[in-house]
Amino acid sequence: MKQGEKAAKGPPMIERVAELAMQLGQRYLAPYGATRSRHDFTQRQLMSCLVLRAYLKTTYRGVLEILEMSPRLREQLGLHEKLPHFTTLQKFSGRSEVLAIVKRLIAAVGQAADAQGPEDQAAAMDSTGLAITPASGYFRSRSGQSRRSWVKLSVVVFCGSLVPLSLVLDWGPSNDRVQAPQLLAQAQAVGQPAKLYADAGYDAEWIHEQCREQWQVQSVIKPSGQRADGQRNGKWRQAMSAQHLKESGYGRRWAVESFFSGLKRTMGAALSARRSHQLLAEAAFRVLAYTLRR
Repeated sequence: MKQGEKAAKGPPMIERVAELAMQLGQRYLAPYGATRSRHDFTQRQLMSCLVLRAYLKTTYRGVLEILEMSPRLREQLGLHEKLPHFTTLQKFSGRSEVLAIVKRLIAAVGQAADAQGPEDQAAAMDSTGLAITPASGYFRSRSGQSRRSWVKLSVVVFCGSLVPLSLVLDWGPSNDRVQAPQLLAQAQAVGQPAKLYADAGYDAEWIHEQCREQWQVQSVIKPSGQRADGQRNGKWRQAMSAQHLKESGYGRRWAVESFFSGLKRTMGAALSARRSHQLLAEAAFRVLAYTLRR
């Protein structure tokens, strides 16, 4: 059984992810989501099960099968007497506040990375798409299927540790500037890097102003265009010459591409949930699981 084989090959890493998920849940989650619930399982236990599901790239049933075969993992999660039903995990992942909870946990990890990192550490901002079908883009194009929409994942990550400061999930396609206000506001509440790198998709004077005047972070954004006379509108956009980008270390922007590459390579590039809100939650859990794995 492939799932069992994966669990058997790497128990130390799996147990470490489970341990970190439980520690975060203990600090930032209430024991139970409702006072009138049965209180069979705590929120951090259910949350940790969903983190393991994302890490193992399996189903709700699959993660419970792995837990049933692994006493060590059950011990990490405090599930000594019984396991939750797969529908319990499914319903928990579908709760409206789950996405906000995952963002809160990611922010907690980002705050720790900000406190432990060097004073001059930089961050990078970008977005990527996660497919909502396991069929590859090549197969869909060859079969005549169009890619109508996908889950758009936008993040700000530290360039050194590749730990995210903020996370925004939306539906693509859309301009990157649509998610930028929420993305920057979340990052500003978590930490303060010395520089923020972004590609031309975020080229806007108001983004420079928000970074430099509100966040006190030096924005380094590749300009997307210019006027017929060769000039650019805006004080900060004018300063983004090729020489300035080079001197500011713009090449470090590729750190966020490394984050996306590692995320898709280890967590998968296609989501398996069927409902819209659960697709967003699954994407968030994958980011959290990948962050804890690092």
